[in-house]
Amino acid sequence: METTRPTEDWNQPIQSQPENKKIAAGVCALLIGGFGVHKFILGYTNEGIIQIILSVVSCGILGIIPFIEGIIYLTKSDEEFYQTYQVNKRGWF
Repeated sequence: METTRPTEDWNQPIQSQPENKKIAAGVCALLIGGFGVHKFILGYTNEGIIQIILSVVSCGILGIIPFIEGIIYLTKSDEEFYQTYQVNKRGWF
């Protein structure tokens, strides 16, 4: 009796897409950007701390920077956002 191998790939690891944090970072930048949360979501700890310090020192006036970043994040395509901010690690704008 001859046995055949199953042709399905039931035992192969699932190829998952890379994690894209575009929506989370964009919405956080628009709503609570002065706290630098969007920078921490993307893994930019130093930039997040700088954003908090800038917001405190300027009494929130420099909160326009994360608002602009949030708009930029949400208007980029998913692939462009992933390549720019998650692969190339571009910290500002």
